[in-house]
Amino acid sequence: MMKIISKFFRSTAAGPLVAFLAVATLVSLATPRFLMVQNLSNVSLQVATVAVVAIGATLVILTGGIDLSPGSTVALVTCTLAILVKKMGLPLPVGILLVLLLGVILGFINGFLSAYGRIPSFIVTLATMSIYRGLAFLITKGTPIFSVSPQLEPIFYGKFLGIPLPFYYVVILYSFGALYLRNTISGRSIYALGGNESAARLTGIAVNRNRMMAFIISGVTAAIGGVLLAAWLNSGSPNYGQELGLQSIAAAVIGGASLAGGYGSMIATLIGALTVAIVQNGLNLLAVPASWQDITMGIVIVLAVGLDMWRASVGRGVRRLFGQSVTRT
Repeated sequence: MMKIISKFFRSTAAGPLVAFLAVATLVSLATPRFLMVQNLSNVSLQVATVAVVAIGATLVILTGGIDLSPGSTVALVTCTLAILVKKMGLPLPVGILLVLLLGVILGFINGFLSAYGRIPSFIVTLATMSIYRGLAFLITKGTPIFSVSPQLEPIFYGKFLGIPLPFYYVVILYSFGALYLRNTISGRSIYALGGNESAARLTGIAVNRNRMMAFIISGVTAAIGGVLLAAWLNSGSPNYGQELGLQSIAAAVIGGASLAGGYGSMIATLIGALTVAIVQNGLNLLAVPASWQDITMGIVIVLAVGLDMWRASVGRGVRRLFGQSVTRT
């Protein structure tokens, strides 16, 4: 039994799962409305956008980089989609394909500047975070665009076999993400790159190409998140997604992805995204003012980063504790 417990605590999902259960328990004790079926359904919808964007954030973090721009990418995507469909009259499927291509381009810009321009990813994405949101304000003149298309809302609110469609989006995308990391040369190279870049170069891994690929995927997942947000609200606005960038990073780090790179998993990131969504939902149910919600989310992010810094020490302590228990038995 102790061996099973010890093995569980060594797994990448152990810490995130414990944190998730602890947060869910605290929120359920704080407000009985949390466990109501309608609210749990709302949480499943709320987590979709953060979870999807966190896929790309995780890949970039695995390379040892950081992407601060997804929130601004989401805003620009919602605005572009609204203009293409409502203002220019393009069919919705065409508009969605074009904004997904836009996500590829925005991710390519981040990846190219970081990988081949040799500019630290923090600086690159800090700059593009401002640029992309500025473009969103520019093309809309700062005015939200409402009632984009009657065909847009079913993308988010539709159901299949009684289950909301966002559930399927998350499952499919995370399955692809997990398969990509585990079963492709590029995915395994991302782990190697984050673990030791110099060693990765010596083994013949195309470091720059794989780093850029991570940013491109991050741009695509942010674009998908933008489409989901636009469908959720049936509108586009340059003010959307302001917290998504940090929330996606928090989801990845709470999920155990190391900011130093080379360590993390998709399943653990999904657990981290659920944790972030539950925190946000609990704050809403408790009618916490927006200012305190921002403060709380900031604290959560600091704690998440702190856990990343302390993970090695905590892990050694847990292994030592259970190792001694197993030896005694």
